[in-house]
Amino acid sequence: MTQSEGCMKPEIEAKFATCPVEAQKQLKNIRRLVFSVAEENGLGMVEETLKWGEPSYLVTGGSTIRMDWKANDPGVIKVYFHCQTSLIETFKEIYRDEFVYEGKRAIVIPLSASNWSRPLRHCLQMALQYHSLKHLPLLGA
Repeated sequence: MTQSEGCMKPEIEAKFATCPVEAQKQLKNIRRLVFSVAEENGLGMVEETLKWGEPSYLVTGGSTIRMDWKANDPGVIKVYFHCQTSLIETFKEIYRDEFVYEGKRAIVIPLSASNWSRPLRHCLQMALQYHSLKHLPLLGA
């Protein structure tokens, strides 16, 4: 049985509805990527919740991925990763020019950006498989 990314929890839907249309579109695209990566890699069910008021995604053996749009930085959405992992450090090494980063915690994606899905898919895959990859150089990339 596969998990449908089409069935969004009401609280996630309500959160997305508070964002401008362009931000909603980007957030929903990233959400679809999370579910797609989990399914393609046989990672099991994706736990979708709100953590700190932000849509949050986790699979067994993975590291939590959160994402959000904030009114105080309206031109971007951010995809957050646990700051005590080597995820952002690794992403910066592999995708130095593809993304802008916020410290050790987030990938920053402009609302106008359109060419981010392939590298972000890889970043999401590393996060969703983090605990089986964390001992590998560059997380096995």
